[in-house]
Amino acid sequence: MTTSVGNDTKTKSYSYPFADLADERTQNWPLVKSPWNIIALLAIYLLMVRYAPKWTARFKPLQLRVPLFCHSLSMIFLNGYICLEFLTASLSLGYNFACQQCRMSHDPHEIRIAAALWWFYISKILEFADTAFFILRHKWNQLSFLHVYHHSTMFLFCWIYVKWLPTGSIFFPSMINSFVHVIMYSYYALSVLGPRFQKFLWWKRYLTGLQLVQFTIILFWASQLVFRGCEYGKWLTPIGAAYMVPFLFMFGRFYAQKYNVSVIKKAK
Repeated sequence: MTTSVGNDTKTKSYSYPFADLADERTQNWPLVKSPWNIIALLAIYLLMVRYAPKWTARFKPLQLRVPLFCHSLSMIFLNGYICLEFLTASLSLGYNFACQQCRMSHDPHEIRIAAALWWFYISKILEFADTAFFILRHKWNQLSFLHVYHHSTMFLFCWIYVKWLPTGSIFFPSMINSFVHVIMYSYYALSVLGPRFQKFLWWKRYLTGLQLVQFTIILFWASQLVFRGCEYGKWLTPIGAAYMVPFLFMFGRFYAQKYNVSVIKKAK
């Protein structure tokens, strides 16, 4: 890329596509500027998924109740904070839920939106621990393609938004997702407390249903951005809408297989 000012010519080189379009407000925040950080973290995660089960299978499964409970509790508070930041900052800014452009503004509330999205992105890195816990506890049935696909791709999408579109309409699906994760990690926290708390976990199927509702809302919301010609992320929003479709299919199939079978067994 070459830019001219008066008689002087300055040449800037970018080491990856669209680097010149990145939002300047977030570029110096941890794990945002360089794509190599993302590539390295994603590679480590996928290598863990590929090889760690073979190594841990040699040993007895671990219970890890205390680490699991502490991790779940920290994720409840983190996602609760993120959700409240998105809600209060967007209301203070008078954001339009249907369509809100990414404004290049250093208004404190705009920075709060960007910071909440950064924490949302960091939470996706912390969620890699869910996979590690599955492996260490030998929960092979939970180490599914759906689980790995969800964690790896959400992490990548969050980085893209933090780097290029950290404010604007992205607050809405991120706020919904963080709220759902508060509910989800509350379930996880209760589930590791032992048999005495199993009677409080009757709502597991409704948690999966809530996730399906989340994907449906985000799919329709992203679709209306495209159809109404919203200026926010014209190059990314259609991809985001399409991204919801496999989740609806895979979570829907999981729900049908797990809970329809349960109903049939009870009927017998």
